[in-house]
Amino acid sequence: MGMGIEVRNRMARRAALEISPGMVVNLGIGIPSLVPNFLPPDMHVMFHAENGITGMGATPPAGEEDEALCNAGGFPVTVVPGASYCDSATAFGMIRRGRVDLSILGSLQVSGKGDLANWIIPGKKVPGMGGAMELASKAKKLIVLMSHTDKAGNPKIVDECTLPLTSGRCVDLVITDLAVFKVSNQKLILIEHRDTSSVEEVAAKTGCKFEVQDNVKKVAY
Repeated sequence: MGMGIEVRNRMARRAALEISPGMVVNLGIGIPSLVPNFLPPDMHVMFHAENGITGMGATPPAGEEDEALCNAGGFPVTVVPGASYCDSATAFGMIRRGRVDLSILGSLQVSGKGDLANWIIPGKKVPGMGGAMELASKAKKLIVLMSHTDKAGNPKIVDECTLPLTSGRCVDLVITDLAVFKVSNQKLILIEHRDTSSVEEVAAKTGCKFEVQDNVKKVAY
């Protein structure tokens, strides 16, 4: 069973705290696409999409979608004042030149050293990794939003990724439904965990060793 919308919203709300005014931010599909819903209305942020939008806003209310306005995943979006449009080549040029301050992606696995594997599900047909490889390599900071375990209860934070890598040593922060980790010098460090869980539970559901920050926080995100 997948995560409920309340859990997904909590994770997106936590990720929104990592965004500062003036940033150019790229969002992956899934939980990352919920992040704009949790920014203060007066915060100026330009959300970037590979299909050629810079300046996406919150998800439109049901019934008010514009069928010609969508993100790279094909889901309806709104735009903010000052938004601009371009072709995909220009959008990818922004990524390759390091113009994206922050990328927030989903993932299937993350290693304790910060490797990212997020583009292929075994046994499933997929069109390719899309822009994830370049975003992981070129964004100034990379945050991963994902469930702590898969549907079978297996850890998604592992010692070594068993799925094909999207990019190596690229993840800076991992936010799951249980905890928040930072990756520093190829080391995984627990900095927060939900107030309904414990360090012991996080350790039991994590497939690699990690350090615990001295002032690790219990949060209700």
